[in-house]
Amino acid sequence: MAVNTSPETPLPVGEVSRLIGRWIDRLGAVWVEGQITQLSRRPGAGVVFLTLRDPSHDISVGVTCYRQVFDAVADVVGEGARVVVLAKPEWYAPRGQLSLRAAEIRPVGVGELLARLEQLKKTLAAEGLFAPERKKPLPFLPQLIGLVCGRASAAERDVLENARHRWPAVRFEVRNVAVQGVHAVPQVVQAVKELDELADVDVIVVARGGGSVEDLLPFSDEQLVRAVARCRTPVVSAIGHEPDNPLLDHVADLRASTPTDAAKKVVPDVGEEFERVRMLRDRARRCVSASVEREERGLAHALARPSMEDPHRMVDERADHVASLLDRGRRTLGHLLDRADSELTHTRARVVALSPAATLKRGYAVLQRSDGHVVRDPAEVTGGEALRARVAEGEFAVRVDATGAGPADPA
Repeated sequence: MAVNTSPETPLPVGEVSRLIGRWIDRLGAVWVEGQITQLSRRPGAGVVFLTLRDPSHDISVGVTCYRQVFDAVADVVGEGARVVVLAKPEWYAPRGQLSLRAAEIRPVGVGELLARLEQLKKTLAAEGLFAPERKKPLPFLPQLIGLVCGRASAAERDVLENARHRWPAVRFEVRNVAVQGVHAVPQVVQAVKELDELADVDVIVVARGGGSVEDLLPFSDEQLVRAVARCRTPVVSAIGHEPDNPLLDHVADLRASTPTDAAKKVVPDVGEEFERVRMLRDRARRCVSASVEREERGLAHALARPSMEDPHRMVDERADHVASLLDRGRRTLGHLLDRADSELTHTRARVVALSPAATLKRGYAVLQRSDGHVVRDPAEVTGGEALRARVAEGEFAVRVDATGAGPADPA
């Protein structure tokens, strides 16, 4: 329950410790699973001290038990073993320290571990972490490879030597970590995250040699599996040997049966690539040669045609016909021009004969009033009106007789 305190009414440290102890006492006995990291069995002592650690997190708690409780499993339990403990939490008030008082210790068998792994596998698969469509393709030629492995391990040597033998120019960014034990999971997860954050790293290889089921448990840890699933960089799992199959194999973008196999799958073989280039070059040369030969045959066949051997033949054969058509065209055009000239001459003669000038030359005259109006009727003029008389060779002035004008005398 909450305790009312203030700066003026604080609780003494002893009271706080006592309250914590009372709350922990109400918790009762619980079953706890973990891995033994420290074990102290002093000769003659009636109590055994050990530390129980969570393999997936950096959390541990001290455990004490009577010697007879531990002696029941002493032959099968030691440091590094996974156990299930029935214990009651205890609070040691003078030091403010939490510990567990174990009443029973049970080793976790391989069968039970495998059953738990199978259940975890089903859970992660249901979430889609193992789906094939999630897997990213590896680059053909990675420039920088991230390697997570044990320090000075055979796995590290196999990957480095085989990869550099296949492609001498390849570079590595190595992270040496614990690959078994209580520190393996957090160190491997941290190394994978660091390499994934490096923009130059093209692929990450997590490698470890073979081992027992217990030794490979860190690579089936849920925390590691989820960390690999979140990586943007392709991850290659090279854990153990062919029979070994930790959960990391399922979430990785590529599984290699051994560290050596990982080196072969991550980088191409320079000799094989040279041979492939040579074969492709020869194939390209053959294709180009065949294409040139085919075009040469087609060209030779085209040049062998009569029209190509004597290209002027068709022109020469039609030259007389063209000349005949040209003469015919000239004659036809000449006749048309002569006819048009004759028609133009006749038309001109008719126009000249009917023109006013020709009429005037025959002795006729045209009378015009002062405004230029042509006089056609005597009634249009008055006596004494001045007119202009236009004849063939010029014009002169005339005046109407004062007696006036009238219609012409028919006599």
